[in-house]
Amino acid sequence: MSCSSSSQTSFPTLRTVTISYSELTDKDADLSMKIEEGFGPNGLGILSITDVPGFATLRRNLLDLAPRLASLPEEVKKELEDPQSRYSFGWSHGKEQIESGKQDLLKGSFYANPLIDVPTTDAYLIERYPSYCGANIWPQAALPELEVAFKTLGKLIFDVGLMVIYHCDQYVSRAMKMQKDEGLKEVLLRSRCHKGRLLYYFPAHLSDHKKDGDSTSSWCGWHTDYASLTGLTCGMFKRGGVEVAFPDSAAGLYIRTRTGEIVKEAWEEDKYYGTKLEISVFILQKAIFGEDEIAYQIGETTEILSRGYLCATPHCVRAPKGEEASGVDRSTFALFLQPDWDEKLNFPEEVHIHKELIPSKGTLTFGEYSEVLLDKYYKKI
Repeated sequence: MSCSSSSQTSFPTLRTVTISYSELTDKDADLSMKIEEGFGPNGLGILSITDVPGFATLRRNLLDLAPRLASLPEEVKKELEDPQSRYSFGWSHGKEQIESGKQDLLKGSFYANPLIDVPTTDAYLIERYPSYCGANIWPQAALPELEVAFKTLGKLIFDVGLMVIYHCDQYVSRAMKMQKDEGLKEVLLRSRCHKGRLLYYFPAHLSDHKKDGDSTSSWCGWHTDYASLTGLTCGMFKRGGVEVAFPDSAAGLYIRTRTGEIVKEAWEEDKYYGTKLEISVFILQKAIFGEDEIAYQIGETTEILSRGYLCATPHCVRAPKGEEASGVDRSTFALFLQPDWDEKLNFPEEVHIHKELIPSKGTLTFGEYSEVLLDKYYKKI
C-alpha cells in the first residue's frame, strides 16, 4: 500500500488467525503454519482461540464490573491505589504516560495477579521489584464480587495461554535448539509475575471526538507489550449502563506490521515511533476477533527468548466517533503472561528492541527489564 493523497484515512482489515479449542488441546496437532501466520516475522503478532468452554460467561461477569469499579467514590478508589508499585497493583488512572509523555486520562485500570495474591514475603524483593512482588489489593467491602470474577477469568486465559505457548515451543524448536527447561512454557510455569488488567475507557462526547480528530491511537496510544504473551477479551460497549452494539466499524485494535507503507494521515500523526523515515516501512491493519474468542498477542519478551522467530507488533486502540459513539464507554480485560522477576533475558543481536535503552547482547533479568520500561512510561509520583 502506498501513501494516499486523499483526505480520508483508510485502513485494511484482517481477520485474526484463529485456532479452535479442540485443535489447541491436541498436543499431537501440527499448528506450526497457524503459529507462523499469526506470530511469525511476517504475521500480525496476534491469533485467537475459539470455542473455549465457559469463556463467554466469565468474560461478561468481569466486564460488567468495570464501570461499577470506575464509578466508585474517589476516596474508595484512592484506597485501592499503590504508588509504591508504580500503580501496578490496584486502581490506576492518569498515572501512565505514553506517546511523547502525554498523560493518559482516557481510561482507568485495575491490576492484580489472578494466580497468587502474595507472590513473596521477602522485604528486599518487594522493595526491589514492587511492580511484581507486591500483594493484590481487592475492594472487598465496596465491590466484593470483583475478586472472584477477576481470578476466574484470569486463570482460564492463563491456562489457554499455556496451551498456545506449548505450540509456539513446537514451532520454535524446529528452528533453534532449546534445553528442556528453556522452553517458553517452562519459563511461564515457574513465574510468579503474571498480571491481569481490567480496563475501563471512559465515555467520550462529541467535543472529545472533534478534539481528537482522526487520531488512530485516540483511545490507547501506540505501544508494544513487553510481557511474553497477552491474552485479550473483545471489548464490551455500554451507554448509560446498557450494552450497545459496536458503535463505529473503524474503531478498535490496530496493529502496525513490518511490510508496506503507512497511509499518509497516520504517518503524519504518529509521534511515538520517531521520524517519517523510520516508520515508513510499516502498514496499519485493523485486527478483528469476536466476543466469544480469546485473542493472544506476542510480547517483546517472547521475541527476545525466541531470537525473533516469534515477533511482537506495535498496536493501539482507536476510539469510536460520531453521534452514535457519544456517551459510549468500553470495558475489556488483558492478562499478561510473563517470566519471573529473576528470569534472565539475553538480548540477541538480531532482535532490535529498545536499543536506545539496552545494548545488543546485553543481559537483564525480566524484573530489571520491566523496571527500565516502567521508568519510561510512568511518571514519578
